[in-house]
Amino acid sequence: QVRLVESGGGLVQAGESLRLSCTASGSVVSVTAMGWYRQAPGKQRELVATISRGGNTNYADSVKVRFTISRDNAKDTVFLQMNTLKPEDTAVYYCFADRRGFPRDFWGPGTQVTVSS
Repeated sequence: QVRLVESGGGLVQAGESLRLSCTASGSVVSVTAMGWYRQAPGKQRELVATISRGGNTNYADSVKVRFTISRDNAKDTVFLQMNTLKPEDTAVYYCFADRRGFPRDFWGPGTQVTVSS
C-alpha cells in the first residue's frame, strides 16, 4: 500500500505562483509514474501532468508552458510548480501514483488551489 499526502495549495491572485508537493510513503519501491490531476466544481477530473521514475514528463496543453512537474526519487516526492496562475486553474489538485501494471493505483486526498481574478 502507498499513502500520498499533498501540500502547498492555497489562495492566490491571478498571475502569482504556487508549488504543490506530494510525498509517498509505504510500499514506495513499487511506484512508477506519479503526477497530478485536478477537478474544478461541476467538471470532470482532468490530467495535469505526469512524470516517470526516470523523469519523462507529460502535460495537459492548458498548462504546458506555465506548470513544471519534477520529482525527487530519494524523498519519494513529486512537485508541481505552477506559474502565471489563472482563475480557470482553480480546482482541487490530486496527486496519484502508478504501480507497474496498475495505473492510477493510489491517490492523495487533494489540495485546494483557488486563483482570484
